[in-house]
Amino acid sequence: MRHHMSEPPLAKIGGRKHACSESTLDCRFLPFLNLSLCVFFPVSISHSFAAVFTFTTVLLVVLSPQEPQTLKAADGPYQHGPYQHGPESMFNSDNPRGTLTEHMLSDSKVFPGTRRHYSFYVPAQYSPKRPAALMAFQDGHTFLGKQGDFRVPIVFDNLIAKGVMPVTIAVMIDPGHKDELPEKRGWKPRPANRSVEYDTVSGDYAKFLLEEFLPPIESDYRITQNPELRAIYGNSSGGICAFSVAWHRPDQFCKVLSHIGCFVDLRGGHNYPPMIRKTEKKRFRVLLQDGKNDLDNRFGNWPLAKRQMARSLSYQNYDYKLVFGVGGHNGKDDGTIFPDSLQWLWQAGSS
Repeated sequence: MRHHMSEPPLAKIGGRKHACSESTLDCRFLPFLNLSLCVFFPVSISHSFAAVFTFTTVLLVVLSPQEPQTLKAADGPYQHGPYQHGPESMFNSDNPRGTLTEHMLSDSKVFPGTRRHYSFYVPAQYSPKRPAALMAFQDGHTFLGKQGDFRVPIVFDNLIAKGVMPVTIAVMIDPGHKDELPEKRGWKPRPANRSVEYDTVSGDYAKFLLEEFLPPIESDYRITQNPELRAIYGNSSGGICAFSVAWHRPDQFCKVLSHIGCFVDLRGGHNYPPMIRKTEKKRFRVLLQDGKNDLDNRFGNWPLAKRQMARSLSYQNYDYKLVFGVGGHNGKDDGTIFPDSLQWLWQAGSS
């Protein structure tokens, strides 16, 4: 189902709709104000006082602080607080359990001098007789914990058993370290090459995935080459990275989850909205998520950037969804809606 952000309706006064004229203030031309009421007033000498009074009232409304609009998914069961994990994020002993293994990649030609950890999940239902779907996760270590925000192995076990997503192999890849690879995965020390790999608006990370990372795995496991069954996910810088992969290689990845993505002026991410508008529509579907209390700093405003992305996607008639919560720059909101996000993403009807 396509989700489009519509403009505010025309004002209704006296049971009639009024188009914009010299004596009408039309809400359509003030979409950023979140006004729920438009005031109609005649401008004439005989009604000058009324006009001034009404105009002052309008100015007060315009200049008053406006609460950011909370945008909800059009057809999804998304909750906007309190954020609690649902049954799909809980271990269910009745469901077959996939296997999770840990690995290391010692070098890269695309990102020379880097090394990284990654995890590999194979569902219990996988059989080499039929190619499996694929999902790639950036900042892979954040998706593993049984009590963490995302709990990928548990969620995948549950959703695959319910038949609401395909049999999917998951790769959870950490960003590259420049120095010695730490024995323990995580943020300490912080991967030195993360921003270069994730925030840069280019096809480099897609090249890394497709030419270096995936081929050895695809030689051991039967993974589909159908881009409709290949998804990519990321949060924060990983969120813009996921979008970049689909943007540059929609022939390989047609499904994107981008939560709290950094579409701001870090390494060119703020250029995506005009790029989307000016470029012929590509073939992928994307779910964007953010919280109204996300970052606002010298690089940009994260919630505003997400709305700009959504407007541009709508302009080009992309198959997309924008989901807003109340959280900040963390995984609390995205983790609780993660199972619902996956179910929306894997629905039939990708564009």
